[in-house]
Amino acid sequence: MTDISPIGPPWLARFRAEGPRMAAPPMFQPVQGGRAAAVLILFGEGSDGPDILLTERAATLNKHAGQPAFPGGRIDPEDDGPVAAALREAWEEAGVEPSGVDVLCTLPELYLSHSEHRVTPVAGWWREPSEIAPGHPGEVAAVARVPISELVEPENRLMVRNSTGLRIGPAFRVRDMLVWGFTAALLTRVLDAGGWNQPWDTDHVEDLPQDVLRLATRD
Repeated sequence: MTDISPIGPPWLARFRAEGPRMAAPPMFQPVQGGRAAAVLILFGEGSDGPDILLTERAATLNKHAGQPAFPGGRIDPEDDGPVAAALREAWEEAGVEPSGVDVLCTLPELYLSHSEHRVTPVAGWWREPSEIAPGHPGEVAAVARVPISELVEPENRLMVRNSTGLRIGPAFRVRDMLVWGFTAALLTRVLDAGGWNQPWDTDHVEDLPQDVLRLATRD
């Protein structure tokens, strides 16, 4: 029998096994209806160790303006499902060459009630990293490879709440970005699935900055 080598390095082994059965964050449980979309959770290995690619959406967008996010968007009719859509969006938004990405798995579908999208996360291993840069300036403001070691650093973790005092969920303060909302909730589950998360102070709660709230409530 011929041995089939697993995709990606050994540090991704646990995520490969646990990711496909990862539980959806409570606020994003799947429902019927909505528009189909996909995001790419792209794992790489850079000069600072294992990392994950994030983008920052342009402040001029109508939905989720200014928010850090995984590359992604709607699944177009010409896309061959969520994998093709996630790879296409990563190319358009950040310059990720699809040929250099090996797909690890798709994760359980999630639902964003605010924008009425059913989102399929697609996990990939960046076998041959390409140069990255923001795509269309009207859509993407910045791109960054964020080391997993920074994401799990307890000092970079917090909970955030809105102007009414309602606790929204987990957040990360990394690379001059405040990662919150859907992306932070999904990222937290991804780090759990990979066995990378470290204990942190979940009682550390901060208000969302006014400029972040202004963009979030504009649409």
